[in-house]
Parts: sequence; C-alpha cells; structure tokens
Amino acid sequence: MTNATLAHSYLVKAQSRLKALEVFLDEGDYSDVVREAQEIVELSLKAMLRYVGIEPPKYHDVGPLVMEHRERFREIASEDISRLARISRELRKERELAFYGDIDFIPTDQYSAEDAEAAKRDAGFVVAVAKRIVRGTEDR
Repeated sequence: MTNATLAHSYLVKAQSRLKALEVFLDEGDYSDVVREAQEIVELSLKAMLRYVGIEPPKYHDVGPLVMEHRERFREIASEDISRLARISRELRKERELAFYGDIDFIPTDQYSAEDAEAAKRDAGFVVAVAKRIVRGTEDR
C-alpha cells in the first residue's frame, strides 16, 4: 500500500461521511453532525498530508502540520490553508463534547441547527480542497 492509496481511502471515507451528515441534519441530530464533521475534516487533512508524503500524527488536529508544510500545497491559496487550520482547530475542540458530553453539557441539548449547518459547510469546504490535492477522488 502506498501513501497515495491510503490518502485516497481516507478521502473516500470523508466523502461518504459528508453525505451522511444530511441524515443527521434531517433527524435534528446536530451534535452528531458536529462530531462527524470533525472526523471528515481530520480524514481529509490527513489524506492531503499522506498524499504529499507526510506521515500524519495520531492526534486529531493536524491543521498546524498543514500550515507548516503549506509549500507542498501550492494549489491552495494561503488564506484557504489558514481556513483549513482554523476549521480543524475549532472542530477538534468540539470532538469529545459533541459525542460524549459532560455532566453539565448534554450534546443533544447544546448544539443548534446553525451549529450543525456551519460544521457541515466547513467539512464540505475541507473535502473540496482535499479533492484538489488528492488526485483520482474528484468524482466520488
């Protein structure tokens, strides 16, 4: 298996999950939209890193690594690289809360339709950018 093959696999998974966000939205399951959006972003950014030969770390927010290696992503405008990192950071903060909650944070009560729509829009942006980097996944 090559880095490119694994990168394709990550991006295919991200694209499938992006479609699943519609189901969660239709069900009013806003916390799961936020959680899945984070996973979509993580998979997409790790696909980009793998595709250009960078082994992604085992942690969730790889936005800083994308910023550090921005020269490998010449097809992406600098402001878009910054936006990718911001989206990764913001959704990373929500990862556990959106899924598990806490004693004073009930996920199904805390996230709104607006939160879910924003997370979905951000995940869609990241997938679209990743598809420009990871060749061969444009039509999936």
